[in-house]
Amino acid sequence: MSKAQVSLQCLLLLCAELFHFTLADVGVAAQYRPPYLPTACYGNDVSKFPSSNLFASAGDGIWDNGAACGRQYFVMCLSAQTPGTCKAGQIIKVKIVDKASRNGVILVLSTIAFGAIANPSAASVNVEFTEA
Repeated sequence: MSKAQVSLQCLLLLCAELFHFTLADVGVAAQYRPPYLPTACYGNDVSKFPSSNLFASAGDGIWDNGAACGRQYFVMCLSAQTPGTCKAGQIIKVKIVDKASRNGVILVLSTIAFGAIANPSAASVNVEFTEA
């Protein structure tokens, strides 16, 4: 391998380290409080909730006519209106159990899920999410 090729590979590796390349999407996430009644996906069968209580309802952008039911997403808080709201570096995996009834949000997280990535007093946060 020539010096030029080695230099180019080093440059590409350095760029990959400096810039986080991802296939994730971004959107707004809110939270909803109990009682959780996931009627859109599972009727009233709460046994479909993950035991970790890390679940969400899907907004129109990912609902896909109900095909989102049961899908799982990795979610990370990016920012919020109030600085310091996000819990840095926290990534959770949520299961879709319902259709979100709020306009303008991509995910509505259970209180446990929301609190795992952000200060629970926040109304909403900007998130990065990708299908698991």
